[in-house]
Amino acid sequence: MKAVCVICEAEVTLPDDCCEGELVVCPDCGTELEVVSLDPLKVEEAPQVQEDWGE
Repeated sequence: MKAVCVICEAEVTLPDDCCEGELVVCPDCGTELEVVSLDPLKVEEAPQVQEDWGE
C-alpha cells in the first residue's frame, strides 16, 4: 500500500499488514505519520506526545 505524506507529498510505502493507528515515517521529510483509515487509505501527521512532568 502507498500513501502520500501530508507534509511534503512524498510517496510513503506502508507494510502489507498495516492497521489503523500504526505509525510510519516519511522517507523524504522524516515526519511521523499515523494511519487513520485503511478504506479509504488516509494518513495524518502523528500527534506529538508531550511530557506531563508527573502532573
